[in-house]
Amino acid sequence: MILYEYPCNERVRAFLRVEYLFDRLHYFMAGDDPHLHQIAVTTLFEILDVCERSDLRGMILQDIERQRLALSALREHPGVSSKLLDTMLNELQEVTAPLAAQGRLGQNLKENDWLGSLRGRLSVPGGCSQVDIPSYYAWQSRPVAQRRADLQSWSEAFQPMHAALMLVLRLLRDAGDVLEHTAHEGNYQEMLGGKSFQLLRVWVDEAAGVFPEMSANKYVLWVRFALQDTTNKPVPLTRDIHFKLARCNIG
Repeated sequence: MILYEYPCNERVRAFLRVEYLFDRLHYFMAGDDPHLHQIAVTTLFEILDVCERSDLRGMILQDIERQRLALSALREHPGVSSKLLDTMLNELQEVTAPLAAQGRLGQNLKENDWLGSLRGRLSVPGGCSQVDIPSYYAWQSRPVAQRRADLQSWSEAFQPMHAALMLVLRLLRDAGDVLEHTAHEGNYQEMLGGKSFQLLRVWVDEAAGVFPEMSANKYVLWVRFALQDTTNKPVPLTRDIHFKLARCNIG
């Protein structure tokens, strides 16, 4: 099964984008080749760009507080395990404390003059060749362990944010019940009657060769399936397709 996700608001969209960047950062950091580490450096600057353009830390802390309040309210429900609830609340506190105690995210990168010059050159096509930045070429020629240690050091300041973000998204994803549906002639529509969600998750059989296009507001939810022709252009599906759907919302 292939999983597709659709954010129902800009906050969750931002969270999913940053999650993608962290996944990419850690993947390329784990490699050995200097070209892989160049992608890791570029991704690190992309994360810094996101933090500079928006109050990402503030949004994550707000979501953690909202989820803490929602979980605390579950104490009134007789079927909820107090032990599991306390464990979850403690986990929220553990990721909140280091993130709230931080100053401006990525300040260590901005105070590094060499990284600052590198950041500017990375936006220029081919700007990081040995012709333009010999010092960067020299860094790429260092042993793998040394390069990876530098990447770990540069990314360390973002780890509290990453840990908190992963917990927020895990709680959100776990909040949705997975149900089976059928999209007749490739289309599924559901009236929501004013109920809003934060995240939609759709699972579809990989063998079906289709993908969903989703949209939602507080009135209606749409899932439209398409396939790709020989030029990869999306073509609306005209047959019935079975899929799984989770509507996720907390707070």
